[in-house]
Amino acid sequence: MKPKFKTVLTALLLAVSLPSMAATHVLMETDMGNIRLVLDESKAPKTVANFVRYARKGFYDDTVFHRVIDGFVIQGGGFTEDLVQKATDKAVANESGNGLKNTAGTIAMARTADPDSATSQFFINLADNASLDYKNGQYGYTVFGRVESGMDTVSKIARVKTATRGFYQNVPVQPVKIRRVVVGQLSLIPLSAPP
Repeated sequence: MKPKFKTVLTALLLAVSLPSMAATHVLMETDMGNIRLVLDESKAPKTVANFVRYARKGFYDDTVFHRVIDGFVIQGGGFTEDLVQKATDKAVANESGNGLKNTAGTIAMARTADPDSATSQFFINLADNASLDYKNGQYGYTVFGRVESGMDTVSKIARVKTATRGFYQNVPVQPVKIRRVVVGQLSLIPLSAPP
């Protein structure tokens, strides 16, 4: 094969395969700063599709981080500022056996005791939380991505003062609002400070 033809063929094959290799990038704008996430659709395809569907329909806009435990997790994606739980879609199948671990800076789905009960709520791990991982056939909490930038914002959120409000513990005294969640290619998402 001629070198010029080989180069053109290689470039063409690379160009065709790049879109399928692209990761899903997310910008989460909070009133304490921005968090940029990269989601792993190859290891958690159903979970990523679920999160993206909620984000694209604006479900996460104006929700709050309603559970904050410094040294453990910050959790959000299901409640308004008044702690009213939003109606969700059907639960997604648990994908915690995907090899991804609940290490510091990863994002995972929150759920009840039922392994297949995750809907919209998610959490960002503040530490390596091996107790939340899949092991020996026991379902864990599905990790589906990681914080790419904005761990300083995550750390600020982790340090807010919390209290008990009604039935809920570890609720920020001053609500930490998720203003909006934008899904797209990394180059198309600006990383700007909140107004």
